[in-house]
Amino acid sequence: MRWRPPPANARSWLLVPASKPELFAEAAASQADAVVLDLEDAVVPAAKPAARDAVARWVGAGMRTWVRINDVTSAYWQDDVRLLASLPGIDGVVLAKTENPAQVEATAAQLAAGTKIIALLESARGVEAAIDIAGAASTFRLAFGSGDYRRDTGVADLAIALAYPRSRLTIASRIAGLPGPIDGPTLDRAEDALAEAARSTVQMGMTGKLCMHVDQVAVVNQCLAPSRDEIAWAREVLERLGPDGSGVEDGSDMPRLARARKIVNLSQTFSP
Repeated sequence: MRWRPPPANARSWLLVPASKPELFAEAAASQADAVVLDLEDAVVPAAKPAARDAVARWVGAGMRTWVRINDVTSAYWQDDVRLLASLPGIDGVVLAKTENPAQVEATAAQLAAGTKIIALLESARGVEAAIDIAGAASTFRLAFGSGDYRRDTGVADLAIALAYPRSRLTIASRIAGLPGPIDGPTLDRAEDALAEAARSTVQMGMTGKLCMHVDQVAVVNQCLAPSRDEIAWAREVLERLGPDGSGVEDGSDMPRLARARKIVNLSQTFSP
């Protein structure tokens, strides 16, 4: 498997139906920052046992992956966590339809100690509880299930209509000291539409994005990484102000210095 950035910085999160093991190798070889084998919405109920077996075989062969599991209130959650508790090679869990911090902690209690859990918020109730969910001891990062959220609330698939839940996840993550949240996927596979959506992700302060297809990964990675112009600006600021701030003349320089440091650090993270 190729090198991937730390999950706290991961931009592209590629969802792969766990019921289609023939797609696992392609996903693992892709440029996705994180691969998520999906046991939830991508798998019909009758196929879930076979999908769990496919995940077990993949991880048992030494392959590392994230796994999206069914929500705590479903009839499938217990079988999902029982399986993953027996698999030491998983990178972490994406918990579907999270609506309160107790669901995160209940999941953590069933898994190996220290297993990373991404809480996927997909409803009005989940979004409103974002601050509490982000503050749960076992929450590693928040993610936005935009499709189910739209079904739950009836809002349109427009940036302005989704600005509130995206902002709420960003603010909740900041309050809790978590990495930036992961945005929902874009169904339109046209490159220009995906790039526009990814730019909206960045504008809302989100630092990752779910991907439904391998061919979306490159666009997401590019849009969610610092641009050449940003890197050039950051290096000029660091040269002028000094990496340690020795050239700072007044308080107005400090925000620019902090942003420049962040941009340079990210550029190095994504270019090992």
